[in-house]
Amino acid sequence: MAAQKTSWRNWVAVTALGIGSFTIVTSELAPIGLLSGIGDDLGISTSQAGLIVTLYAWIAAAAALFSAMVLSRAPRRPLLTALMLILAVSSGAAAMAGSFPELMGARVIGALSHGAFWVSIGIVSTQLVPPHRVGLATSIIFGGVSAASVLGVPLASLIGTGEGWRTAFAAVSALSFAVALICGMTLPKLPGSQSVGFSDMGRVLSNSRFLRIFAAAVLAITAHFMAFTYIEPYLHVQSAIKPSFIAPLLLAFGGAGLVANIVTGGLIDRRLKQVLMVSLSVASGALWLLSSSANMLGLSGTVLMLILWGGAIAVVMVSFQTWILKEAGVDALPASAIYVAIFNLSIGLGAMIGAFILTLAELSQIFFIAATATAMGAFLIVLIAAPATAPSDQQMASGSDGTADM
Repeated sequence: MAAQKTSWRNWVAVTALGIGSFTIVTSELAPIGLLSGIGDDLGISTSQAGLIVTLYAWIAAAAALFSAMVLSRAPRRPLLTALMLILAVSSGAAAMAGSFPELMGARVIGALSHGAFWVSIGIVSTQLVPPHRVGLATSIIFGGVSAASVLGVPLASLIGTGEGWRTAFAAVSALSFAVALICGMTLPKLPGSQSVGFSDMGRVLSNSRFLRIFAAAVLAITAHFMAFTYIEPYLHVQSAIKPSFIAPLLLAFGGAGLVANIVTGGLIDRRLKQVLMVSLSVASGALWLLSSSANMLGLSGTVLMLILWGGAIAVVMVSFQTWILKEAGVDALPASAIYVAIFNLSIGLGAMIGAFILTLAELSQIFFIAATATAMGAFLIVLIAAPATAPSDQQMASGSDGTADM
């Protein structure tokens, strides 16, 4: 009976972290659905507005590495709650920004908490559930990324269209405060893990398998955000798509990701490599068709491509995170910190490359290059042997000090 109680509380905590990841990714990606409004209000171009995503992501990457080395021993519940409160302050300040520099400054504050939060929840999943359920727990926690696309970005777009982009940021601030309260009430007492130093980071980076996984992740994630950062302007210029359709289309994109995570949550534990390869291939194909056949797809064809792309990329993100945790063993925390840094660097790189391409070519070219890079990522995965079907006992031992205190 006690075991059942422990299991129930752990899964509640996993769900709370999923809500937290939803909120923090919504904060990061909300500008994607608001670029036109932000640009018009502050008198800047769409490509310059896209840099809001780039700078945020790069600072979050640095914060992830810093937090792994400095904050790794901090108790998880107060740490994660405080990080959500910082995010709330950041979004509130963004809502009141009167100029582009002020908006960027507010975003910097949020980025600092973002990286620290993300690296912390990655390792906490291994502390809360047994080895053979890490894939499912990771799908729930990082399913918040897909849920952010389902509700976060589309709702931000809807609010921005009706009430202005500032109101959208204010809503994110209010949600962040609410999630901070939920995390404070539902997370069990989790002590910090071992300290992480440069030698730990170096050990991970000297592992050739990790390097190949990281390289595939860079290609796939950079490609995705190269296109996704500019999805709202892309949809705006399609003759078959009215402006009022954009938020529902983003909803379809994110909804597909949420469903795909639910469907593949258990399968990832057993067939991780196959799931990742198929997902990358589907994402690449959808991006290629959005680029090459934009004027022929029409509304229904565009919806189908967005559903395929959204579902596939959501599974890709969870699969990479799960693979890292399965491979890491006792190096789960440094490996997760490096992956989070790489992920956010790739978000920023994708947004920056997209902005550069946009100064030289049309929006459709961004999607073509993204399709090519995603296909290259799939090819790299082919060359990597599949991980074990469950995380090692060593990995769980590395988080043994973090077992929930019931």
